[in-house]
Amino acid sequence: METLNPPVHLNDPELKRSAAIAKALGHPARIAILKLLAQRDTCFCGDITEVLPLAQSTVSQHLKALKAAGLVTGEVEGVRTCYCLNPDGVKELKNLLSELSDELFDTCC
Repeated sequence: METLNPPVHLNDPELKRSAAIAKALGHPARIAILKLLAQRDTCFCGDITEVLPLAQSTVSQHLKALKAAGLVTGEVEGVRTCYCLNPDGVKELKNLLSELSDELFDTCC
C-alpha cells in the first residue's frame, strides 16, 4: 500500500527555519519595530523607545529576537546602534509566507 504523503520530520532545517521566523514575529512590538524600520529609507539610528512605549531593555530584547531570526541587522556606530531591515531575511519571510499561504489556499475548502 502506497502512502499518500511522506512522513514529516520535525527536525527538517526548513521547518525549523520557518518556525524561527514565525516565532520572531510572535509579538506585536516586533511587528511594530519591523514596520518602523520599513518606513525609513536609511537605518534607524535613533532611540526606538522614543517611538514605541517600551523600556530600552524590552526593545533590546525584541531587537535581539529579530536579529537572531535574520530579519534585522544592527551596526554599532559610536555609542549608538543603527538598525536596518535585512533584505535577505525580509525576502525569506516573504517567500515563506507566500508559499505557506499558497499551500493553505490551494488545499482549503
